[in-house]
Amino acid sequence: MPTKKATPKKTPVKKPKSKAAAYGAAQITVLEGLDPVRKRPGMYIGSTGPQGLHHMLWEVVDNGIDEAMAGHATEVGVTLLPDNMIEVTDNGRGIPVDKHKQAGVSALEVVMTKLHAGGKFGQGGYKVSGGLHGVGVSVVNALSTYMKAEVYRDGKIWVQEYSQGKPKKKVRSTGTTRRTGTNITFQPDAGVFETLEYSLDTILNHFRQQAYLTKGIKIKIFDEREKGNFKSYEFYFEGGIKSYVSHLNHNNQPKHENVFYIERSVMPANGASGPDKDTPVNIEIAFQYVDEYKESVYAFANNIFNPEGGMHIMGFRSALTRVLNNYARNKGYLKEKDENLSGEDTREGLTAVISVKVAEPQFEGQTKAKLGNPEVRTVTESVFSEALEIYLEEHPRDAENILSKCLLSSQARRAARQARESILRKGALDGLTLPGKLADCSSRDAEKTELYIVEGDSAGGSSKQGRDRKTQAILPLRGKILNVERARLDKMLSNNEIKSLIIAMGTNIGEQFDISKLRYHKIIIMTDADVDGSHIRTLLLTFFYRYFPELVRGGYIYIAQPPLYKVQKGREAHWVFSDEEKDKVVQKMTGSKVAVPQEEGEEEATGERGVGEKVAGVNIQRYKGLGEMNPDQLWETTMDPETRTMWQVEVGEAAAADEVFEMLMGAEVLPRKKFIQTHAKDVKNLDA
Repeated sequence: MPTKKATPKKTPVKKPKSKAAAYGAAQITVLEGLDPVRKRPGMYIGSTGPQGLHHMLWEVVDNGIDEAMAGHATEVGVTLLPDNMIEVTDNGRGIPVDKHKQAGVSALEVVMTKLHAGGKFGQGGYKVSGGLHGVGVSVVNALSTYMKAEVYRDGKIWVQEYSQGKPKKKVRSTGTTRRTGTNITFQPDAGVFETLEYSLDTILNHFRQQAYLTKGIKIKIFDEREKGNFKSYEFYFEGGIKSYVSHLNHNNQPKHENVFYIERSVMPANGASGPDKDTPVNIEIAFQYVDEYKESVYAFANNIFNPEGGMHIMGFRSALTRVLNNYARNKGYLKEKDENLSGEDTREGLTAVISVKVAEPQFEGQTKAKLGNPEVRTVTESVFSEALEIYLEEHPRDAENILSKCLLSSQARRAARQARESILRKGALDGLTLPGKLADCSSRDAEKTELYIVEGDSAGGSSKQGRDRKTQAILPLRGKILNVERARLDKMLSNNEIKSLIIAMGTNIGEQFDISKLRYHKIIIMTDADVDGSHIRTLLLTFFYRYFPELVRGGYIYIAQPPLYKVQKGREAHWVFSDEEKDKVVQKMTGSKVAVPQEEGEEEATGERGVGEKVAGVNIQRYKGLGEMNPDQLWETTMDPETRTMWQVEVGEAAAADEVFEMLMGAEVLPRKKFIQTHAKDVKNLDA
């Protein structure tokens, strides 16, 4: 699961306001052209960290994918070059280069240097596109030290170069060609971004997904950043999202043989208004049930992932529950006395992809997390209901397996509900007593408080003594918690460690989850730097990802980073967090690169706990467990907000994260064995 570094925050010094301070027209700043982008880059690309850096690439490639969705392109290429340069090509129509009447310059220059300019805002450019609410290639241009646009159109090659969004020269023709398309090369600005290093895995996951969502398009990725180590990848899926569902389920056992699939374009119902009232809505749905307990449903609008769903998800869920209940009644799976299957029953173990393409998508917020077009719900529900009824009749064996899975889920849900009510009802209504092992903080301001989840009583004792009692709470766990990847809620709630954690957080769980009751806005996993610590951390991350995804998406989950070593020579001391960092410090102190273990029987002069080493007069203290650190050391290195290093847990690609958790923590052994065999050689140090 991706993480990002959480750096200590300093309290700003407030300056007193002058009584004579003036506020008039002179204080109003007008930013021209692309200046607003460079002034506030986070407003346009989300962040200046790795997420924003990759968003730059998504925006450029989206133009090529939009051409493919419009039927004018079949290939998109991405090449990672040295010096953080990226080249993106497509074989579409090419950006128009003729003179723009309103701007008085080439349309290419308008698209590349003006905000909210392009063929997606007016009529006739694109019927549907992913970039309607996007920031566009002009923002990428503004945040790049260098960009070059090459357009192949009308038999000629047209070129323009830019620096930080400003053209170096006018658009000019540099030759003739028979091809059509666009070639964009850009270099992100090192003065804007925290890092310029693109992750190949992130890029491959994103464009694999895009290839599934646009069936028939070929996406090629070339990594040429290292001389002599070129890599190439190609994605092409004729089956579209049907192939995507099969890919998502490749580590699971399907409950029925055939993957359901439907694609249909339907005109919006009478009464729809706006520019899209005469443009059909394209609905594409695929699903398959697997022998799992979780629901994995991914929603997209114009190829944009909607993590919070929206109208297309509402239409899909409504149709699924209604049609399955009707079929179960008609075929006798549900008797007259039986209660209907709930929506939760019909979605347990479901893997589904819902992709809609709309002329004017209405997203909630700049993040496009939720689709708001009301006509999409009606169209999705109608199309899916009809197709699912036909599927169930034509595939009776699949229908039987699906209904058996849903009925089993219904029985388990009732058992889980009884368990949850018996365990948590009092906590939800009357304030269940906090766990006795919890050392709570005195503050009740959730925005300022932190919950440290620590491993064992020894680490719990040190952290309790070393903490800030006003804002930091400590919850020690005894042993390893239950692996929730293969456990239903009723079994999970019978685990004392998990129950204590849920009660301590205060949000409740499942249907009663309420994020507004979260008692701590930082939940910090703090485990030992060894194999057991890593396993416990993975179990906890699985627990949060599966049952508290809102906390992960909201940025409430953190991972503490305790030091591995204390390196000291005389009065000079350094806390270091890796073997590489230790070697650099030792080399700086002595010129020696190798730490020689202390001879057996030699006692430590410092009196500190931990494994001692010596090299050329340098004391090297190795801390394999948090319990080996004194309370003041634990505070200084790992818990002091002014000096500590933490990693904030993020989920960039939901499907990829889901696949990783299923592979590492699921029931299938073969994928996990293959992963271990593949990556075993990458493990440098393993504590046995």
